[in-house]
Amino acid sequence: MDFSKLKTYSIARRKNKVDKALFARVLKKGATFEAFMASLPNILKSKDLREIVDAVASARSKGKPVMLLMGAHVIKCGLSPVVIDLIERGIVTSVAFNGAGIIHDFEISYCGSTSEDVAHALKAGSFGMVRETAEYLNAAISEGVQEGRGLGESVGLMIERRALKYKKLSIAYACVKKGVPLTVHVAIGTDIIHQHQSANGSETGEATMRDFRKMCVEVAGLDNGGVVLNFGSAVILPEVFLKSLSVARNLTKRVARFTTANFDMNIHYRPMQNVVVRPVQGSGRGYYIVGHHEIMLPLLAQAIKEKL
Repeated sequence: MDFSKLKTYSIARRKNKVDKALFARVLKKGATFEAFMASLPNILKSKDLREIVDAVASARSKGKPVMLLMGAHVIKCGLSPVVIDLIERGIVTSVAFNGAGIIHDFEISYCGSTSEDVAHALKAGSFGMVRETAEYLNAAISEGVQEGRGLGESVGLMIERRALKYKKLSIAYACVKKGVPLTVHVAIGTDIIHQHQSANGSETGEATMRDFRKMCVEVAGLDNGGVVLNFGSAVILPEVFLKSLSVARNLTKRVARFTTANFDMNIHYRPMQNVVVRPVQGSGRGYYIVGHHEIMLPLLAQAIKEKL
């Protein structure tokens, strides 16, 4: 091959994807959080983060919902105060837990600590066998079903009625106090309270079914500007969200032009497909941000507050 015959052209004619205008800016010591956000490069995931913040701010300014789906690991990372603040400010308009969410939320409200050493307890057959968690939660579910309530509301009301010592650290209690829907989506056998004699499968199933229907109503409100944020649920909540969306579209013939964002420490199939890709195909935007919850959630929350 004769390299002398290669055709070249000027860089002035070339289309480039990265420009100096998109670069990060170096901040001085003591800069504000707003300045920090503005200093990030407007490229790749920091660009996506800005767009998610804008979508949330836009949703709330238009009175559209911002749904928070969250795995229990968010609570175990010490982030309940951040979530509660978003609820109290009216930024998050509904919350969805998997079954483990009520376990850790209750234990924090009851005694201020949670998350046993599973490997150690499993050897002795004592894993999940603490008395109070099962007694309080299974009783709350039973009482709630009899009162016609769903699972999330039942747990929140129990924490309120029992005046648990650390209730101000409970997301369930914050939802009840603010009137924000909390839905809990349970798979029987996944949670330690199912191991106990006090567990009633029919009541648990009825309570979580009511919450599924409640979630369908919340999803229907996403149309034309709502936002769904999923933090750390890799299986249950992405599946429940997809089915809720199908129900909402079947009954309303709409629910389009909304934003979804999945935040997790790894890339998982179901959140990618059922949160980020499929729900917004042809209409809306989906984002996937990889990072540790204990960093990403406070960062997102503060950015949203500054934007609003």
